Amino acid sequence: MADDKRKQAVALRLRANRTVRRRPNRWRHSAWLAALLAAAAAAYETDPYTNRHLDIADSIGALDAQVNTQLAAIATEWPASRRQTEQALILAVYRRLGGVHWVDKVERWAINSPQVAKLPNTRAESIIGDFPFLAGRVAVLFGFGPTINIGGHYIGTDKIGHFFSQGRKFYRRYRRTGSETEAARWSIVTETGLFGSLTTGVRSNADLVANFEGYRFYRSLLHDGVTEGKPAIFLWQRGTLVQARPFTWRDHVNDFWDEALNPNVYGVGLMDAVRERLLRLCSDFSARPERYRVDAAQLLARYQHVGVTDTQWLAPAQYLPAHCPRGETPGPG
Repeated sequence: MADDKRKQAVALRLRANRTVRRRPNRWRHSAWLAALLAAAAAAYETDPYTNRHLDIADSIGALDAQVNTQLAAIATEWPASRRQTEQALILAVYRRLGGVHWVDKVERWAINSPQVAKLPNTRAESIIGDFPFLAGRVAVLFGFGPTINIGGHYIGTDKIGHFFSQGRKFYRRYRRTGSETEAARWSIVTETGLFGSLTTGVRSNADLVANFEGYRFYRSLLHDGVTEGKPAIFLWQRGTLVQARPFTWRDHVNDFWDEALNPNVYGVGLMDAVRERLLRLCSDFSARPERYRVDAAQLLARYQHVGVTDTQWLAPAQYLPAHCPRGETPGPG
């Protein structure tokens, strides 16, 4: 009987040890699954490089109107019995403009709307078109988004999703910490981790900028002066929610939303492929060099505290003249 009990005890210990040894594998698998799902939630991959020498219509009017239509509806439909708090307003705006699905509502509208012109491009011909699967896996698995023109700036539609969804999270962290720099820390972590280099091999500077500008949007809903020289978008007036001024993307979008002008930080395994693909832009750059240039110093200073890395050495205006064959890029001036 004693021998039987000892055998049972040994068997239990062995089973427990096997369970402990297996657990890390299950956690690793769960982590990779979470990473892939997070990549999907972060929206489509885009390519602002290919065919950017072409002109597309500026869609800022249509996009301004789309956002203001939703903001006006929020004010009109706000019930007198609802709480008049900033938190309640932010949630209502997020539900109208953002969303918990892979692609935010305004982002999806921009992708599908004929009112929004798109740069002619497909995943196959894009800068990531012939990357190895592991390098271009997000676009392969979850979709390839278009590049659009907002106020003269060529941006991927994924930045709209970052603006409304990650911007809200940024503002919630700001309210908790009272510091933009502290609030930016998690934004940097997510862009480096689940929403960035862990799943895509890319850490997007432009995503960080769109996140921060989304925070400014949510803060400006009820706070004057967040947008310099402008009052808050809404105010409470005798128990009624009133839209005090219209929203415009011009208050937020700039050249650093553009991943061609504010290049990504690429992993070692991806950098060589990116540099090789950039050299295919030599003739496009030669045709329209102004489309690739940016005054980066002021923007770098503005966004340094939110984790933007100076990658201007990889921006086409600096990289291509130094690496394209002679005669395929314009001379000085």
